[in-house]
Amino acid sequence: LLFFVLQMDTFVNTFKSSALGVATYFTPLLKESKFRESGVITPDEFVEAGDHLVFLCPTWQWMTGDSASVKAYLPKDKQFLVTKNVPCYRRCKDIEYLEGQEKIIEESESDEGWVDTHYYSPEADSEANQPCNMEFKGTEAFKNDMEQREVEEEDDDDNTPAASMDDFFTNGLEEEDPHTLVTVRPKCINSVEDNIRRTRTYDLSITYDKYYQVPRMWLFGYDENKTLLTVKEMYEDFSQDHLKKTITVETHPHIPSPPMASIHPCRHAEMMKRLIERFEEDGGRLMVHQYMIVFLKFVQSVIPTIEYDFSKKISLS
Repeated sequence: LLFFVLQMDTFVNTFKSSALGVATYFTPLLKESKFRESGVITPDEFVEAGDHLVFLCPTWQWMTGDSASVKAYLPKDKQFLVTKNVPCYRRCKDIEYLEGQEKIIEESESDEGWVDTHYYSPEADSEANQPCNMEFKGTEAFKNDMEQREVEEEDDDDNTPAASMDDFFTNGLEEEDPHTLVTVRPKCINSVEDNIRRTRTYDLSITYDKYYQVPRMWLFGYDENKTLLTVKEMYEDFSQDHLKKTITVETHPHIPSPPMASIHPCRHAEMMKRLIERFEEDGGRLMVHQYMIVFLKFVQSVIPTIEYDFSKKISLS
């Protein structure tokens, strides 16, 4: 039944995508920066932010794609970003969420609030079974990382903990707030054989969406035998809280391929604007070249088990 519902949602989203394709054609190209006012970016800013991501995380690279699909408003050799063979060790269902382990980042009457699936309250922590070794750090950790850590060469980046979305939205809260603990990515102890059997890989790409004027992520998954995952199988790796609200299956704008899973960009600008405002309220400052790093951090709440590289060692200035 769930798969049928998802298929219907995909059909509706595909219809909407076709309509948006027409709207995109007639949408004027954004040329003046509205990064701080609206959370959107120009094609030039997309390239600037992409260059910064590639510099910090060499696993990401620029691609041209199909020559027939080159967008004139982007450099030919910088049409979209790609990182390949990204490991996905667990299915989302293997992460046992309790109600207290989830936090609505933003609520709305339409029930489309952004859910942080990496949020852990003290109450949930005491109730949950803990098959993994968990470590905690304060809510100021993300901001401190951004302000104090400089980019440095380090071979152990794979062990760098992933920042929770809660870090972005709790910096302005009081120090004694009961919800000021966030989790570091758990390190589960599994057998080597089980890890090999369960490991999937993903090719991720980030394109510029001309209509929404923000980056958009696309995902192509493979099983342990490098066989292409079906849409139903890929759904197992996406947060259930976002599955019907955020994930769509559409045609990649630069690659001739079967339809890909995509994180729909309709609310990306809104989220980025809120992040910018929060940092400025706390005396920080997000620069446009850091856009892609922050984008990848909040997208992680949708695909929490896909271990892509987004680096934490950046400095706010």
